[in-house]
Amino acid sequence: MTQALAPRSFVSGGALGRIRLQADNLSPSLRRVADHVLQDAENVVHQTITELATTVGVGEATITRLCRKLDFAGFHAFKIALAADVLGRESKAMPQEGGLRGQAGALARQTAQTLDDTAQLLDPAVLEQVAERLARAPRVDLTGQGNSGLLAIYFAHRLMRIGVTAVVHTDPHLAAVAISSLPRGGVVIGLSSSGSTIDTVQHLRLAQSQGHFTLAITHRARSPVTRYASAVLFTSTQEDPLSDSVLGTLTSQALVLEMLYRSLLDRRPEAHAMLRVTAESVVEKKY
Repeated sequence: MTQALAPRSFVSGGALGRIRLQADNLSPSLRRVADHVLQDAENVVHQTITELATTVGVGEATITRLCRKLDFAGFHAFKIALAADVLGRESKAMPQEGGLRGQAGALARQTAQTLDDTAQLLDPAVLEQVAERLARAPRVDLTGQGNSGLLAIYFAHRLMRIGVTAVVHTDPHLAAVAISSLPRGGVVIGLSSSGSTIDTVQHLRLAQSQGHFTLAITHRARSPVTRYASAVLFTSTQEDPLSDSVLGTLTSQALVLEMLYRSLLDRRPEAHAMLRVTAESVVEKKY
């Protein structure tokens, strides 16, 4: 009994420990994935399931089988455990020297670099293609979970200010219902930094199956969300699975959305008049 329980107790500590414990019991394909994770954990923790499968040369189903063999619910749960292992052996926390003022300066420089990198990734042709679709859309639905959901709400507000009917639901079930009733010619925008957020992927897949134009805004070119996107705009940064530092992700997404907004302004002659009307609508809300 003791021998049977000991491995389970040991494995619960992390992803790398579980891999080492199970290494001799893995099939050749699973062992190939496991060996790659052991050798390159720092990079794997930032990869999508699609990227990892491509890197190792196996199918995504093989990655999922390994995660379940190691007693994880799925790839995301595996990555969280792997991130804890990586952070445990090499801290990635921001240096504390210089006090709060020094940390603020470092964060400002990192954010400025993120914005510059994002600007370099912007494709004017894609921006114009999406803006043209938005200008003619009877309704725009936005979907995103967590921090990406906050940016979805922000952009929906920007669109409404210039007279574009925009809807965003933070509840994934309501989002699916809304997308299923989207008028012909509608546009669905999905924000997912990782490109692997299940709800966002499913929403774009639903929209695409109904013939709507879909846009993915993500950090990952090889990720599930891009499979169901008519167009893709890329950000330059992604959150660490265990990090609460999200400024880079938020500002990167915000820059992409702002450039899309500016591209849209030229295609809606009534936009400036609508900005005045919508501004006047809330004038009594301010002192």
